[in-house]
Amino acid sequence: MKRNCITSLLPFLLLFLYGCAAPDGRKDIGSAYHFDAPARIWEEMLPLGNGRIGMMPDGGIERETIVLNEISLWSGGRQDANNPYAYRFLYNIRRLLFEGRNDEAQSLMYETFACKGKGSGQGNGADVPYGSYQMLGKLAFDHTYFNNEQDTVSGYRRELNLDEAMSNVSFRRGETLYTRSMFTSFGGDLGVVHLAADNGALNFTLGISRPERCNVTVEDGDLLMRGQLNNGTDGKGMRYAARVRVVLTGGGSLSASDTAVSVRNAPEAIVFVSMATDYFGNDPDASALSLLEASCGKDISTLKEEHIALYSPQFKKAGLDLGRRAGKDELPIDRRLSAFSEDHDDPGLIALYFQMGRYLLISSTRPGLLPPNLQGLWANTIRTPWNGDYHLNINLQMNHWPAEVTNLPDLHLPLIEWTKRQVASGEQTAKVYYNARGWVTHILGNVWEFTAPGEHPSWGATNTSAAWLCAHLYSHYLYTQDKDYLGEVYPVMKGAALFFADMLVEDPRSGYLVTAPTTSPENAFLFKDKTVSVSAGSTMDNQIVRELFDNTIEAASILAVDTALAGELSAKRARLMPTTIDEDGRIMEWLEPFTEAEPHHRHVSHLYGLYPGNEITVDGTPDLAQAARRTLEARGDKSTGWSMAWKINFWARLHDGEHAYKLLCDLLAPSLVRESGAYRLRGGGTAPNLLCMHPPFQIDGNFGSCAGIAEMLLQSSRGSIELLPAIPEGWKDGSFYGLRTPGGGEVSAVWKDGRLSEVALNATAPYVYRIKLPAGSDEVGIQINQTPASLPVIDGALVISMQAGDSLSLSFKGGA
Repeated sequence: MKRNCITSLLPFLLLFLYGCAAPDGRKDIGSAYHFDAPARIWEEMLPLGNGRIGMMPDGGIERETIVLNEISLWSGGRQDANNPYAYRFLYNIRRLLFEGRNDEAQSLMYETFACKGKGSGQGNGADVPYGSYQMLGKLAFDHTYFNNEQDTVSGYRRELNLDEAMSNVSFRRGETLYTRSMFTSFGGDLGVVHLAADNGALNFTLGISRPERCNVTVEDGDLLMRGQLNNGTDGKGMRYAARVRVVLTGGGSLSASDTAVSVRNAPEAIVFVSMATDYFGNDPDASALSLLEASCGKDISTLKEEHIALYSPQFKKAGLDLGRRAGKDELPIDRRLSAFSEDHDDPGLIALYFQMGRYLLISSTRPGLLPPNLQGLWANTIRTPWNGDYHLNINLQMNHWPAEVTNLPDLHLPLIEWTKRQVASGEQTAKVYYNARGWVTHILGNVWEFTAPGEHPSWGATNTSAAWLCAHLYSHYLYTQDKDYLGEVYPVMKGAALFFADMLVEDPRSGYLVTAPTTSPENAFLFKDKTVSVSAGSTMDNQIVRELFDNTIEAASILAVDTALAGELSAKRARLMPTTIDEDGRIMEWLEPFTEAEPHHRHVSHLYGLYPGNEITVDGTPDLAQAARRTLEARGDKSTGWSMAWKINFWARLHDGEHAYKLLCDLLAPSLVRESGAYRLRGGGTAPNLLCMHPPFQIDGNFGSCAGIAEMLLQSSRGSIELLPAIPEGWKDGSFYGLRTPGGGEVSAVWKDGRLSEVALNATAPYVYRIKLPAGSDEVGIQINQTPASLPVIDGALVISMQAGDSLSLSFKGGA
């Protein structure tokens, strides 16, 4: 270990203890995008959400449609999907795998080792017990423009303001200015639509609908829709209600029919949209009415102020400024994306996209509720793609990659609580299928605690999902240093570790312990004249199990419990096959030298140890890092949206900023191309409204790319804070604030011409930080709590012990 102290006496590192102020970095550069026309397709609509409810308005002139969502609205119900006879066949499945008869093992699993019943319904589970996340309904405004039907519409603008979580529409029709603002209130927990016309010319009829299982009435002047979804058995599933009330200001008249309400000659109207389900045990009718009554007496200024006061502090916890290019912000977002695909010189778009990821996370989950699903909380159908569920072989986890690093740690809590709720069901599954202690879940997850294998073993046999979820439980501890919290989640981690302590079995061919049967998620290999997915162990499994065992051992030590278990886990960890380089120089995906059936497959699961894990690093395991690079080169860049997002993080971890940026540019390529007045689907990329496209829309790519941008700016997974590890040439100047590190540190930085000029670290918990010094850091100014100081340098990193509330400022004279 090389240790020295930064002082002006050191010949190899000269320090000037000049005063340095913490970089503010909090420029109010604004985060918004706009269209110059109403939405023609759902992927042009603007996503609004408050973590429980969502609205997506299309901004139509004659008819405006707003898609309504409530995050808990699922069909299906709880079921016992465990096959009670599965364990009887486990021995023979393993025997076949160890005899090199993978195809026969897979066939036997199809007969004996899948879930009972219809599983996810092949991704169409709306009418089976597994269920589907569903749209609540659609609100429709039919506008009438009296006396000026032929007037020209001009000045149309439809904007999503991320700073305020609000959409705004404005246009003129003839001489009349029409404005509409909408938000899903963080204050009142209901949707608010404010409409105004500057000459009392508001005239519209308002209705609400749903494709099935609904009853629409008008009660006491309120528009009311209620219904009950299908549970897949007796039809008596989740109940829901939506209640809509119109309040006029300054005149006009309000009338109602049996199923609609109408406004005539009003200058201003506020429409309150209240939604609720009985998922958490509440009466949806009573809940919807109560929320509505609490807000409908307030004026629009108060409603907006309450909403922004609760939303804005979260959003402003972190920010990024990469500079702006003249004229780019003024482009409608669909044209801006098209222009970016031709000319990447639009750093403001990157910063906007980063903040879009944070906005979507804030909007699609909140403590006490559910984590964001495959589409966050936005869906426009009752048959959401892949059921809009919780895919557990990367997608749900990727949804939470930005939570800690981009300073939204509380938004990790819904996932943590959801994980806890899987344990009881997962314990039954572990016993029935593997006769193991602890708990397990496979690839499929929903709101009904489904933990059995999926209906197709080729993808449904993946069994490390609980272990991956536990990585998130421990990550939250690492970032918060909350020991009481660790004590609460430790039993969940312990249960997942116990499962693998029992489930791991020796492969007689190698002597290694393996997870058998398993898969490398959704990928397959060539086997004789067939394509097979089931194997005895996989590289990803080993990486995840090693991480789980390490985290559980470390947590047990911190809590001073389970010494014997820690020893057992350590011994079994040592018997796992290490991540191995194949003869072609790539990381092996399976524990045998199989050839992948699809060389450019979207999953790159065998690089879990590179990201989000940390067993593969440029400095610590250079040979594995080089093999990971070759693996990525062979896999290729362009893929589904979320896959490209993952690859941004991979290349950032490899310190290749140019390649990470290339992936980011590929991801921002328009997924929908407009030709002859209609959209053509091009492939993975970005929708006109900045939502990520698999395709179809899948929100994990938004979250994964947000985390990837942060990873290009700041890395801290291996115990040292590394600043600007992977910035591309195009980000010469910039600043960020509010990015977080393990230990609870909040980091801000400013750089010019690619070199650091200022860094600030604010501690939120007691912790010892290591800050890797950039090359050429000959003159560094240091202040601790605004007082000049010196610090030790150990192996090229500043080391400082900080308490909650302490601040550290570094200033690099002339850049670093």
